[in-house]
Amino acid sequence: MYIIAAILIFGFLIAVHELGHFATAKLLGVQVNEFSIGMGPLLWSREKGETLYSIRALPIGGYCAMEGEDEESYDPRSFGQAKAWKKFLILVAGAAMNFLVGVLLCLILNAPNQAFVTPTISSLADGFPSQGEQGLMAGDRILSIDGERIYLYSDISLMLMRGGETLDLVVERNGEKVVLNDYPLVPQEYTINGKTVLQYGLSFRVEEATLSSRLANGWLTAVDFVRLVRMSLGDLLSGRAGLRDLSGPIGIVDVMSEVGQASPTVLDAVLNLVYFAALIAVNLAVMNLLPLPALDGGRIFFLFLNGLWQLVFRKSINPKYEGYVHLTGMALLMGLMLVVAFSDIGKLFGR
Repeated sequence: MYIIAAILIFGFLIAVHELGHFATAKLLGVQVNEFSIGMGPLLWSREKGETLYSIRALPIGGYCAMEGEDEESYDPRSFGQAKAWKKFLILVAGAAMNFLVGVLLCLILNAPNQAFVTPTISSLADGFPSQGEQGLMAGDRILSIDGERIYLYSDISLMLMRGGETLDLVVERNGEKVVLNDYPLVPQEYTINGKTVLQYGLSFRVEEATLSSRLANGWLTAVDFVRLVRMSLGDLLSGRAGLRDLSGPIGIVDVMSEVGQASPTVLDAVLNLVYFAALIAVNLAVMNLLPLPALDGGRIFFLFLNGLWQLVFRKSINPKYEGYVHLTGMALLMGLMLVVAFSDIGKLFGR
């Protein structure tokens, strides 16, 4: 059941992405030849005006086929003949829709909360080192760790996990910023309620939820997801993470299924799936806008490149060369997805 739910979530998010392209193209007068929900064999279709609306058998996405999008067309209403600003809005609309869905899902996740843990320190454990005016104090609100802004309480554990034995902290104390560079902060043993535990020795303030705090936490959760994408890409480029750490649709569906089955109640399972859906929606939005061939970001990059080319050489880049670049990019992307898919399958059988 959870595998089916995960597949449907993927399909829904891709369909929403294509809906963004479709609605914006229609709004701006660009001809859409077909808008499809689903992929593969045709189940139902109806032509209305210039557009064929269809439903296809595989619930794994959809597509918006615009006139002159991938081929040369002299139709004045084709995508290729549209002004650059119209092309930009159409291309960015898919990612915008994914991000909007991600934000809405984050708001839904935060709506039931009766209280939020904040990044403000409420107390320090007995024996906590380096406390006082030259260190941390109760009432300090942690603003950043190692240059990364702290939006939510959950950011603190993430940044502590990624940091070393010393950290560069910025805290707000009595309305002023206090900088604590090379601050030693590592887990150590503390005695709490008669038990010895290994922790950082910090407790944080809990505040009652309000409408504004629910909205703020929902928005900041989505912003946090954007940063997770950026940090993950940085880890890949720096070598901190490798190919084995990448997961494609197979791996993500497997994780979602495991989390759903491990949830104590159906409601918890639904909320966990909504969390993953929000994370994936924001990931799709950010990744699709990267300036890589075959992605919307790559097409947007060519829009700006073509504008610069026209300013310098008084002529446009031949569309066939852009097509070659996107075709090559698509082949490389498919190759990467295939490698990641085999890696995911290997993880499944390697348990």
